[in-house]
Amino acid sequence: MTEAAIDVILPLPAEEGISDARIAELYGAGVEPNWVRMNFVSSVDGAATRQGLSGGLSDDADHRVFDILRRLCDVVLVGAGTVRAEGYGAMRVDEVSQRARRSAGMTAHPVFAIVSASLDLDTASPIFRDAPERPIVVTTGLSRADAREALSEVADVVVCGEERVEPRRLVETLVARGLTRIHGEGGPHLFGDFIAAGAVDELCLTVGPTLEGGVASRISAGAAPILPVGMRLAHVLRAGDTLLLRYVRRA
Repeated sequence: MTEAAIDVILPLPAEEGISDARIAELYGAGVEPNWVRMNFVSSVDGAATRQGLSGGLSDDADHRVFDILRRLCDVVLVGAGTVRAEGYGAMRVDEVSQRARRSAGMTAHPVFAIVSASLDLDTASPIFRDAPERPIVVTTGLSRADAREALSEVADVVVCGEERVEPRRLVETLVARGLTRIHGEGGPHLFGDFIAAGAVDELCLTVGPTLEGGVASRISAGAAPILPVGMRLAHVLRAGDTLLLRYVRRA
């Protein structure tokens, strides 16, 4: 895990050079059962990617918080397009995080849940082959039966909607498995669906100090909710010119 220095700006009083334990405490504050957290990075002009990848915008501080957020969750939820584009492997955390998770009564590694309507996933991929916890593949009733059968050899395949994956049904399915702290890492369409369904409790947003221009996408895409979802700023962390923001849903 990176050791990039991170300071607290809000809440007051400010703190300098905080520890991983303090970061985990800040991100754990107010988390309730059946909690959906989304984590994204963007430039100051709103770009969600650089050359098509969100990883291009990330820095050491973002990586440090990214690792800690995985330490705190039961399941990491990602759309299949993001899994392919960002080159995901098996869902593993480092040894420090493993120890912290075990001491908290959690599994050593979070479960990996992949959302895929097409089921265009390689069963021989390290995502499945090297998984320390059996992954979950979330799909629709319209997905191919033969693809579901093939993937069931390496993952638990669950249907959460007929034509589209329904976020609230997906959350209910994960919670029924005891996976109550849900951590989403993209992509924009999955996030957009969760916003439209009113199923987002928290957004962790890293704002990197660059102007990207171009035609980069936003962090969310797709249908808008009937009304905007009100969010409350819970904390502001800073690492140099990078801001690490935590917003939670207004009660």
